[in-house]
Amino acid sequence: MGASERNTGRGADQTTVRRQAGDEWDAHGGCVVPPGPDPHRVAVLALDGVMTFELGIPARIFNSARSPDGAALYEVVVCTPDGGPVRTEAGFSIDVAHGPEALESADTVVVPPTHRLGGIAGEGLLPAPLAEALARIRPGTRTVSICTGAFVLAAAGLLDGRPATTHWAEAEHFRRLFPRVRFDEDVLFVDDGDLLSSAGAAAGVDVCLHLVRRDHGSALANQVARRCIVPPWRDGGQAQYIERPVPEPTTATTAPTRAWALERLDRPLTLGELAAHARMSVRTFTRRFRDEAGVTPGQWLTAQRVEIAKQLLETSDLPIDLVADRAGFGSANSLRQHMRELVGVPPGAYRRTFHAAAVSGRAAAGR
Repeated sequence: MGASERNTGRGADQTTVRRQAGDEWDAHGGCVVPPGPDPHRVAVLALDGVMTFELGIPARIFNSARSPDGAALYEVVVCTPDGGPVRTEAGFSIDVAHGPEALESADTVVVPPTHRLGGIAGEGLLPAPLAEALARIRPGTRTVSICTGAFVLAAAGLLDGRPATTHWAEAEHFRRLFPRVRFDEDVLFVDDGDLLSSAGAAAGVDVCLHLVRRDHGSALANQVARRCIVPPWRDGGQAQYIERPVPEPTTATTAPTRAWALERLDRPLTLGELAAHARMSVRTFTRRFRDEAGVTPGQWLTAQRVEIAKQLLETSDLPIDLVADRAGFGSANSLRQHMRELVGVPPGAYRRTFHAAAVSGRAAAGR
């Protein structure tokens, strides 16, 4: 059986996950990190001019992921193409303990952005030391770019024919330089199975949390988010650049209505009800909601309900019909349809993948 593709979220250009025959797949279309004595090894490739905030994201997120007995689930190392120090955009240099050999044993490679792309951004060409370093990555290794790190993966040819994103400010230049990439500047991150890319800055947090969720389920990802004091979940299909993210003080906002809706997800909510609560016309509410949240009210409601269903599937033994009812889907068929669209698998498969880990985590916490 050959490779197959599925598209999730709001369109075929948002999130594509590739599946290969014979692999065990999680609920987000990626290989489940198998349990074992050794943690999943993450190599972060720091280039000259690396941006320090994004460089630190993988270690902060992945090192916060622990098993129920407190064991590290990931090992994060930082390396450079030649093993030497690199300058940062913050005006200081960093020394690293690893060279390109770290890429050979990595299960996941992360490429954070740099302000010194040079010929990569100019002609789409990699300098020889970087090309040689990237050639050490084993086939099938999960590879992730944050922000303009996508230029590096694209210049290496890894994104040819694949969906990807980068910082919105670099969108037009990226599209012209790498026409073979299926580029989408309107999303926070793209998950294409073994290749993931994110927009700038905080979107790196989103994609790393997404990987923890993909590997170990929502319960653990939410724990990591709490430890790092960041939002536990932002949909990868959410717009990365919202023109009016903060309403003017004199302008009505949809935030109170979103909070109101979150307390009532177990019952039907119509667009008219939401608009009435916000004291706006349906047209004004819909426009303002999308300006503030980056998605339509319907997409937002469905995503919130799917998150509730995932948590119930992980942490309870409720029948699927009751999970659907409590999440506000009305029927098990509706829940199955939306989970297939947004998560990639039906509720039963999701529970089989993540329920045991969540239960063992609760048991360990009670000891």
